Amino acid sequence: MTGGPPGRSAVLNRLQLLVSRRLDGLLQGDYLGLLPGPGSEAGESREYVTGDDVRRMDWPVTARTAVPHVRLTVADRELETWLAIDMSASQSFGTAAMLKRDLAVAAAAAMTHLTVRGGNRVGAVIACGTGGLLRRPARGGRLAAQGLIRTIANTTAAPGACLPQLIEALSRPPRRRGVAVVISDFLEPPQGWQRQLRKVAVRHDVLAIELLDPRELELPDVGVLDLIDPETGAVHSVQTSDRALRERYAQAAAQQRADVEAALRAAGARHLRLRTDSDWLTDVVKFVVSQRFRRGR
Repeated sequence: MTGGPPGRSAVLNRLQLLVSRRLDGLLQGDYLGLLPGPGSEAGESREYVTGDDVRRMDWPVTARTAVPHVRLTVADRELETWLAIDMSASQSFGTAAMLKRDLAVAAAAAMTHLTVRGGNRVGAVIACGTGGLLRRPARGGRLAAQGLIRTIANTTAAPGACLPQLIEALSRPPRRRGVAVVISDFLEPPQGWQRQLRKVAVRHDVLAIELLDPRELELPDVGVLDLIDPETGAVHSVQTSDRALRERYAQAAAQQRADVEAALRAAGARHLRLRTDSDWLTDVVKFVVSQRFRRGR
């Protein structure tokens, strides 16, 4: 999604058309929401089974029947989805089909489409590194959604760590219960952002979309390679012909991804990993279908 505004506008139009056609074509059926959250409207009661959330106990029915019951809920169609999008300098990296920032825009377009197709509202908090946070209020309708995606795509990346502040912005000011989607490469250590994410998950259903490029998992054997840290500008020369170095890099990268996955799970967030070298839209569809299957069960 590079080039001047006219070229970028055409790319965004094609992206939104692709998202609407693929998602509407593959995700037919009743509206069930992006995540299988508990909803807010009271429904019927049923007997408690192991694994049910004790916070949904129906105490009046339990007292009358002397058998533990839980209260079922119906998904609220008037929910808000908030996108927290990391557009810091580390997103301007990509060695496959696209940059990570392009993948972030694509993921935001998919999440926005899934939100507005159910009649809900979507807003965003966009992090621009040390440039601060850009906020857009939650609004409904396709025109508002298209404007939001254009704002995200036109955001200029800046260096600087920002993920903890970005996630914290989802809780300030306090918002009504809904869905919070965090789109980032999660390169910052989990101890810096896990507490904020856990706080958001207390009130909202949280989806973490992790952006990944294959070169972040393993180094190619191409001789001496100059690597530039986009956040600091520091340059490191690496001898990639060193097999032991490549193996240590792959092990460290795998451990980093495992730490991120464990931190997201401990914080109560659902996890979707998108790669710059894969069919990201198919991955989104598979994730949504799996969430619907979980709700059906």
